[in-house]
Amino acid sequence: MRGRLRQEWRALLLATGLLTRIPIPAIGSCDSRTVGLSLHWYPVAGLLIALPLVAVAALTQSSPPLAAALVLCAWVTLTGALHLDGLADCADAWVGGMGDRERTLAIMRDPASGPVAVTALVLLLLLKWTALTVIIATALDSGWWLIPVLARLAVVLAFISTPYVRPGGMGDGLGEQRSPCAIAVVVAASAVAALLLTPARIGGLWLVAASLLFLCWRRAMRRRLGGFTGDGAGALVELLEAALLVVTALAAGGVAS
Repeated sequence: MRGRLRQEWRALLLATGLLTRIPIPAIGSCDSRTVGLSLHWYPVAGLLIALPLVAVAALTQSSPPLAAALVLCAWVTLTGALHLDGLADCADAWVGGMGDRERTLAIMRDPASGPVAVTALVLLLLLKWTALTVIIATALDSGWWLIPVLARLAVVLAFISTPYVRPGGMGDGLGEQRSPCAIAVVVAASAVAALLLTPARIGGLWLVAASLLFLCWRRAMRRRLGGFTGDGAGALVELLEAALLVVTALAAGGVAS
């Protein structure tokens, strides 16, 4: 029992260290089982990202535009722009790959960012900032802080339902050593939280929007690449966060009007 708890603790630290820039104790090398177990801790890493964002929003809410900018800066800092990097790589690769699988994967591996990547990042951050401004002004109690949790839950579902196509990559084998029971608990808890901790209208819209976007992105990845990559997971996180922020802002605007 103690051995399993120790392994789960190491898995949590591994997930936190990978997905955030929150300082964690050194854990050394991990076996494949611990790496697989870290998958179901991804939503918890999302919660660790969300809590400081709530504090920033609460302390600066008197000026919604400034508060939104500070929240967004904190958001990017806490993640180390990890998922933004994935979105940039996917944007360049999707356009430059011209439908070819190998060319698309090669462009994803290129660390340089082209104009398509820069445009995608600017538009996404603008969308997030605008939505956050509306949310902080009109719907600070909407449960928006759950969005980082749900976005990382989508990554869990992607890795357990989609082949990983880059041997030796960051996510290689991640879904093979998973704990099905733990993942089921995480999925159920996240869905219940989305419905109970948000206004009913927003929680329901979140689940519909997240499901549609997840299925569309997963289908696009399978058609182009035959499966998933780490960059694809990062892009999924960013797209889902932006989409759910927009849904929240639109729903809040409808309530306010």
